[in-house]
Amino acid sequence: MRTKSRRYSAIAVGVTATLTLGVLAGCSGRTGPGKPDREITVWSQENLPDRVAATRKIVAKFEQKTGVKVHLVGVDEGQMPQLIMSAAAAGTLPDVIGAAPMGEVWQMYSNGLLNTQIPKQIVSELGRDTFNANALELTSDKGANLGVPSDAWLQLMVYRKDRFDQKRLPAPDTYAKALTAAKALTGDGRYGVSAATDPSDVFTSQSFESLALADDCQLVDAQHHAALASPPCRTAFKTYDDLARTYGAPGAQTVDSTRATYFAGRSSMLVWSSFLLDELDGLRKDALPSCPECANDPQYLSRNSGIVTAMQGPDAAEKAQFGEITSWVTTKTAETAASRQFIEYMMGAGYEDWFGMAPEGKIPVRDGTAAEPRRYLDAWRHSQIGVDTKKPLDQAYPASLLDRLADGVTHIRRWGITQGDGALVGATNGELPVPKAIGAMTSGQTSPSEAAREADADVAALQKSLQ
Repeated sequence: MRTKSRRYSAIAVGVTATLTLGVLAGCSGRTGPGKPDREITVWSQENLPDRVAATRKIVAKFEQKTGVKVHLVGVDEGQMPQLIMSAAAAGTLPDVIGAAPMGEVWQMYSNGLLNTQIPKQIVSELGRDTFNANALELTSDKGANLGVPSDAWLQLMVYRKDRFDQKRLPAPDTYAKALTAAKALTGDGRYGVSAATDPSDVFTSQSFESLALADDCQLVDAQHHAALASPPCRTAFKTYDDLARTYGAPGAQTVDSTRATYFAGRSSMLVWSSFLLDELDGLRKDALPSCPECANDPQYLSRNSGIVTAMQGPDAAEKAQFGEITSWVTTKTAETAASRQFIEYMMGAGYEDWFGMAPEGKIPVRDGTAAEPRRYLDAWRHSQIGVDTKKPLDQAYPASLLDRLADGVTHIRRWGITQGDGALVGATNGELPVPKAIGAMTSGQTSPSEAAREADADVAALQKSLQ
């Protein structure tokens, strides 16, 4: 989830590239473990300048301690599929890839590009019990560790608590409450909700999936058939249309415009990720809150915003939490010993510096060590957030919210991953069937039911092409 400034981006490559990747990988001249020369190449998708600089500092400490030479390359998430495809064809895959999201990991795994023995050894060496069990499950396939889960971000519903209190509205943690609040708070130049509708961005898919899962809408059913036309999904599409179109700003809404509208005080709810938290508190000059009250009080929005971490729809038995878990993965040509040593360092001695570069969106999924079971979770709470101005996370936000963020990792649910359809999830991030349907729906070109059917048909065709 990167933007130009954060973690959301569309993966600008389709299924054809995904399939070609598998063919090219089979033609690669280098198919076994790399030569043990104590030199590895690491691609990191934490490619923003400040994060690359922070990673280089961690790497320098690792090199000094171990004597292993690391070639660090910052790579944009949107370009990763093409780069992997080219590297597989040329026999020049990196040894290690960091900050890899689940869909991407599954695509590489399905194309036979990963070494899953190294992650298994690392998790065992560090102690399975020191990791969040849900993070391990979401990054595994029938006992095989696809990677070493590192950190997570959560999708949030952020809302103007002051306005909700004035109208005596409850927190928008259900479809009904969100719709009621959106209606009550729309008018006088303000919109009820800011939610993504951009048909060309995976951010729209993530935003919709977070709400869809709340109604137990799934990408595929128990028989692995496309399921976006199911009754719960039709309800989800209708609800999203009401929120984003009826009670939202006109025109295609993007990751940047949704945030800007909320920050300006022109909407009362916002669907965004936990990466929002530093700028919500006025700690980034390039994304400062601009509401009228914020002019003399940069922290006004953070003090007067409530945060919902899980929602529930009418067809669901319980609330659902959407989020992303990113991992360290090793390729099939990785130098085994050095790659293992590097990842163990990044999940041990270098771990606090790694998640500390952006703790609002890098919630640790390794809680601690065998000797100190909560070491990393405790360190995370005290980590500095912000870019131009910094402050400890636990000074910016109350302990109750940090508890919910940490606990949210345990409850993350995702389309297709636990059903074994992770490769399909990765492919949808390239073809974007859901954002296209959302864009058509919220622009008035199709109805919610038609949007659900169109998205379902596109996913079914995508699934067939992967067989």
